[in-house]
Amino acid sequence: MSLSKYPVGIIGGGAWGTALAAVMAQIHDRVLLWAREDDVVRSVNAQQENTLFLPGTALSPRIEATADLLRMGDCDALLVVTPAQHVRATLTALPTTQAPLILCAKGIEAETQMLVSDVAAQVRPHNPIAVLSGPTFAHEVAAGKPTAVTLATTNQALGSVLMRAIATPSFRPYWSSDVVGAEIGGAVKNVLAIACGVVDGAGLGLNARAALIARGFAEMQRYGLARGAKAETLAGLSGLGDLVLTCSSENSRNFSLGRGLGQGQTSESLLADRKTVAEGAFTAPVLLRSATGLDVEMPIVAAVCALLAGKATVGAVVTDLLARPLRPESW
Repeated sequence: MSLSKYPVGIIGGGAWGTALAAVMAQIHDRVLLWAREDDVVRSVNAQQENTLFLPGTALSPRIEATADLLRMGDCDALLVVTPAQHVRATLTALPTTQAPLILCAKGIEAETQMLVSDVAAQVRPHNPIAVLSGPTFAHEVAAGKPTAVTLATTNQALGSVLMRAIATPSFRPYWSSDVVGAEIGGAVKNVLAIACGVVDGAGLGLNARAALIARGFAEMQRYGLARGAKAETLAGLSGLGDLVLTCSSENSRNFSLGRGLGQGQTSESLLADRKTVAEGAFTAPVLLRSATGLDVEMPIVAAVCALLAGKATVGAVVTDLLARPLRPESW
């Protein structure tokens, strides 16, 4: 990549975008962080801290925040960290640039059922595209704790360049050519994390959670293979790895949403009380529609959709899942 004013820019000033900016500031002299919120821009520039979304994490003075999206045209590479449902609008507003786009959102566009990489290719056909996914809690990444991720792009030479541009001693990317698999793992695990949170909130026990993770992974495999993903990608960092992380901790926004549902709260009240996005709540219904169109059975995803829509109780969906016909264990 050529030398420019900013070797790397991050589009999205939430916790994950800020954590990625902290990682990039370890290896680059200047990092530009775009945030929609003026409060984020002010606190990052004046206090070296994102007090709204990642409080308590000291940020490098190498990070400069801006609310002007046009300035992202000054960057050699861009990490796009806006929520999946806002990626199209954000990329449409992005200035003309040939910079590679590293997509970090995990979801499926609701209106079109398109993966984020397909949206990016449609909106920005002249930009090289990669996907970054894997088991990543923002506060741990920002603190420099060991993290491994999948960097997926069909162009291996581009992948090599981008890996060198983002790797640090504690942040290790692995290249994959399977963009579809990397995206599907990240999208589906968000929905399954809601289900695991429900199990926890309803006090159904660790046996039930382990069973749900295993059977949820089977659903991920069925859906992913139907959309052209590779089984080994879904069994890797961006699939199984991310699934295990987000299904096991309240640090996961999706898990904590499910936990509230399991305790009897409504999805409306839980989602209204959040500063951050639980992507699984938006992904679940579009994932179910997509799976139905592909004739792929996803009963756990269907149960999450019923709970989010207020069409069933926790007790009812658990009873329905346990009453399914006995069958061989398989994908």
